[in-house]
Amino acid sequence: MVEIPTAVYVIWWATLIVAVVVVLPLAVYLLHRTLSAARQIERYAARSLEACVGIAGNTENIAALEGTISTAGEILETTRAIEEHTSTIEEVLAARAGRRA
Repeated sequence: MVEIPTAVYVIWWATLIVAVVVVLPLAVYLLHRTLSAARQIERYAARSLEACVGIAGNTENIAALEGTISTAGEILETTRAIEEHTSTIEEVLAARAGRRA
């Protein structure tokens, strides 16, 4: 049977101790930071979703507003036509009143 030198055992135990004392706590710390960051991202995403739903709710009336603007334009054109006809009627009535006086 081959005898294993004591140096191999020393190196093996030193590596094992370094892994348990340094690497394992570092890995746990980094995993904890990653989990915290993921939870924050999830919270921010939920808040963003809530804000987006509110924005969508507030902007869904834009189509109705465009319809209102179109109707207002038509009303404005009709108002101008009425003003023109009113001025014509005024002129005719003034001419008739001038002839009678």
